[in-house]
Amino acid sequence: MLKKVRTTLAIICFVGVTLLFLDFTGTLHYWLGWMAKIQFLPAFLAANFVIVAILLILTLLFGRIYCSVICPLGVLQDIFGWFGKKSKKNRYSYSKQIGWLRYTMLVLFLAAIVVGVASFVALLAPYSSYGRIAQNLFAPLYQWGNNLLAYFAERADSYAFYTKEVWMKGLGTFVVAAATFVLLGILSWRNGRTYCNTICPVGTFLSFFARFSLFKVAIEKSKCVGCSLCVKNCKASCINIKEHKIDYSRCVVCGDCISKCNKNAISYTSKKYKAEAEAVKAAASQGKSSDMGRRAFIGVGAVMASAAAIKAQDKVVDGGLAIIEDKQIIKREQEIVPAGSKGISNFTKHCTGCQLCVSVCPNNVLRPSGNIMTLMQPRASYERGYCRPECTKCSEVCPARAIVKITKEEKSSIQIGHAEWDAGLCLPMVSGTHCGNCAKHCPVGAITMVEIDPSDEKSPKFPVVDVERCIGCGACEYVCPVRPISAIYVEGHQQHKLI
Repeated sequence: MLKKVRTTLAIICFVGVTLLFLDFTGTLHYWLGWMAKIQFLPAFLAANFVIVAILLILTLLFGRIYCSVICPLGVLQDIFGWFGKKSKKNRYSYSKQIGWLRYTMLVLFLAAIVVGVASFVALLAPYSSYGRIAQNLFAPLYQWGNNLLAYFAERADSYAFYTKEVWMKGLGTFVVAAATFVLLGILSWRNGRTYCNTICPVGTFLSFFARFSLFKVAIEKSKCVGCSLCVKNCKASCINIKEHKIDYSRCVVCGDCISKCNKNAISYTSKKYKAEAEAVKAAASQGKSSDMGRRAFIGVGAVMASAAAIKAQDKVVDGGLAIIEDKQIIKREQEIVPAGSKGISNFTKHCTGCQLCVSVCPNNVLRPSGNIMTLMQPRASYERGYCRPECTKCSEVCPARAIVKITKEEKSSIQIGHAEWDAGLCLPMVSGTHCGNCAKHCPVGAITMVEIDPSDEKSPKFPVVDVERCIGCGACEYVCPVRPISAIYVEGHQQHKLI
C-alpha cells in the first residue's frame, strides 16, 4: 500500500509540474500553479515559511517523502531507474554515503545563495534543473506536436489549435539542460538515487530532519533471512543488511524494499523496535501495515489539495508584422528584468532559474541570460516581441517571488527601462524617408516625432523619447524596421520605479 500511494501521488505531482512548463497558453497555471510554489527552494526564497514549515514537518513525520513524491527531479530519477530495472532486475547494492561530497555541495550551495552567485544556485537546485529540462527538451517536442495538430485542424476548417513558434531561447541553457538530463539518466539507470544523495543540496538538507522522522522503514531481525532482495532493490543504496540497519538520511521512503521482501520482515512504522517481532506481528494482525501507508501521505494530500482557481486571462497575440530579416540581440549596458521583480538585484537574489516564466511568456520576450554570473536566469529582450503592458503572466507563475504578482494597472506604470535613439541608424536621418513606427506603436505615448527641418512641413521626422514617461516595454524596439540592429532600443534600469 505504501508503494502504491507514493507512486500515485508522485505521478500526479510529476505530470502536474511538467504540464506547467508545456502549457504555453498559461491556462493550466491557474489550476496547477500551486505545484510550483510547494517546491522547497522556491518556497524558501519566496519567504513562504508556511510551505517550508509544512515540508519540514512532513519530513519529521514521514521521512524524505518530498524527494520521492513532490520533487519532479527525484521522480524523473525514479523513471530512469524503472527503465534500468527492466533491463536488469535486482541491480542495486549497499554503499556508504559520500558524506564529504554531500556536505561540501550543501555548504557551497548555501554560500552561493548568500553571496549571490545565481548561476551556481540555479545549476544545483533540483526544481530548477527539472524546469530547464522540461522547458528546453520536453516543451519543443510538445509544441511541434501541437503544430502538427494545428496543421491538420486548419485543413479541416477548425481552429481548435494554433501554431506556436519553436525556437532555442538560449544555447548555454539548452546545453546545461541536455547535460543534466544525460547525467541523471546514466546515474539513475545504473545506481538509482545517486544524484539525489550525493549532489542535491535540498536532499542533503532534508536528510538532517529525516534521521529523526516518526515513521520509518524498519527491518525485523527475527524474520529476515538475509536474502538481500531489499538491498538489490533499494534505489538509495541505504540498506545495510549485514547489520540490519537503514541510513534514514538517504532513504526516500519509496516502499520498494517492503514490496520485495518475501518474509514480511520490513515494515513502515512508528514503533520503537525493542520487541520487534511482537510489534510487527501485532501490526499485521490488525491490518495496520496498509493503514500506515495511507496515513503516511495524508500531509502530502493536504498540500496537493490547496490549489486556488484564478480567472483566466485572454491570450493576446501580435498580428500582421512581416519580418524581413531577423534582428540581432542588442548588447545592453544594463540588462532588463520583468516588471514585478523590483530590480536586477532583487531578481538575481530570488530567481532559481527554473524557466517557468520563460515557458509562459506569450510574446517571446523572456529568455535565459548568457552572463556567467546570472546564467539561466531570465532576461527580457525584444527581437521577437515586446512586453505588453497588459500582460502579467510571468508574475503570476513565479514560485520564488523573484517576480512579485502585479495587476495590469501596476504593470503599465512600472518603469523597467527606457528607450534610447541611435541617429546613425534611424531611417529618416540616414535616408531621409518617413517612418514614425516607434511613435505609432508606443503604448504609453512616450515618443514624439519632431521635424528634422522645422522650416519644412514635409521634412522627415525623428523620434524624441520622454524618458520619464517611457516604461521600457520594447514596443518601439520591436517594430523598428531597421535591421539587424534597431535604431531605437531599451536600456534596463538597475532599480524599477513607478511613474
